[in-house]
Amino acid sequence: MKKSQYLLTATLLLAAFPSIAADTIKGKNYQSPSCGCCKDWVKHMNSNGFEIEMNMANNLHPIKQANGIQPEYASCHTAIIQGYVIEGHVPAQDVQRFLKEKPANLKGLAVAGMPMGSPGMEYNDQKMPYDVVAFDEEGNTIVWASHNQAQTQ
Repeated sequence: MKKSQYLLTATLLLAAFPSIAADTIKGKNYQSPSCGCCKDWVKHMNSNGFEIEMNMANNLHPIKQANGIQPEYASCHTAIIQGYVIEGHVPAQDVQRFLKEKPANLKGLAVAGMPMGSPGMEYNDQKMPYDVVAFDEEGNTIVWASHNQAQTQ
């Protein structure tokens, strides 16, 4: 096959299969440089159609405060994705649903603390139930999704 035929074949394949990158959802995650679970959450997001940039910060309090994160649903990292705030170990499918629905009255999603079994907090088969809450500008919350896995011992 000639070089021009290779180029034509490659061009036709690219036209037939649109770039996955065009569908990638980009965002930024603010996290401590020493936090391994934050890095694991970013890996979870990146393997589920997101492209999350890691931004290291030794003090996340100003970032959380600027984005309206209340202490009762704070976690170890804060992401900004398509203008929404994603706090903590929120599963990719919950973020995808939130971005699809684009609720105008809500500011973001949060998983309080670091529940065992949530994305980035996997440990063997141990899981604990947790809720993903959606929050508004005033800090009011509603349950967006419940993950009620039974903890195994």
